[in-house]
Amino acid sequence: MKIRILGTAAGGGLPQWNCGCAGCATARRTGTARSQDCLAISADGTAWYLVNASPDLRSQLLAAPELAPPPGTRATPLRGVLLTSGELDHILGLVTLREAAELTVHATAPVRAALHEAFPVGPLLAPYTKARWHTVAPGEAVELAGGLRAEAFALGGKRPRYAADLPALPSRHPAPAGDRTDWVVGYRFTDATGRARAVYAPGVAEWTPALDRAVADADLVILDGTFATDDELAERTGGARGSRGMGHLAVADSLPRLAGRPGPRYLYTHLNNTNPLAHRGSPEAAALAPALAAAGAAVAEDGMLVEL
Repeated sequence: MKIRILGTAAGGGLPQWNCGCAGCATARRTGTARSQDCLAISADGTAWYLVNASPDLRSQLLAAPELAPPPGTRATPLRGVLLTSGELDHILGLVTLREAAELTVHATAPVRAALHEAFPVGPLLAPYTKARWHTVAPGEAVELAGGLRAEAFALGGKRPRYAADLPALPSRHPAPAGDRTDWVVGYRFTDATGRARAVYAPGVAEWTPALDRAVADADLVILDGTFATDDELAERTGGARGSRGMGHLAVADSLPRLAGRPGPRYLYTHLNNTNPLAHRGSPEAAALAPALAAAGAAVAEDGMLVEL
């Protein structure tokens, strides 16, 4: 199994275009930018799937040699996209893929509804490419090309803002939109042999039993690292909400869970611009390094290739 980490920043990237905080200023000065969270995965090195489609997708695809078309062709090794949520930083890149000959998108029922009703990416893509939409149900495995298997697990009911008023899902998406726990999901991936196991969960509001089961015996776990501490945003920007209120379990709160579950290689992704872990070499990141190392964890980097 091959995994190319295309981007590691939370929504807006690093630096954010409209932010002059110390972290963004440092990123501008040093050129240590991070693009928005996105992943590419393949079981056989030939058929590749995106997990999420970030607004930075074009530059991310160009930087990944595995995802280039063969010389003289317009073919692509991309076979589809799996969405972990309907958040804008996870779906805007779908429009970039409109030039594909065909496209398969896997998403949960509420996210599918949101992308056909509240923010109609589905209808927008239809005139450009042959798009096929598949509903993902937590706990049900999806067999993908190249011997890759994906199983979603529910992580939370946080809707994207644009879908806040989405009513009960229409008949072609037979499920109520309210009070669901599959607006946000993670994925557990296995190859055909069952010997390579990876988990991707860039949005984690709470450490749930479903996440516990997914992490069990995994080789690699790529996990929500949006904020270093629960009160980080309040301290650095004066905001009122903590990380949990924004649907993200802080690194300081997930690290004890990792320490109690040794074995997998843990990588943190989806780093907010306020997170000191997003800034390599910062004093705050250096201070957190021992705790990360003790838990078998590290910070993911843009362009990182992991082979299992």
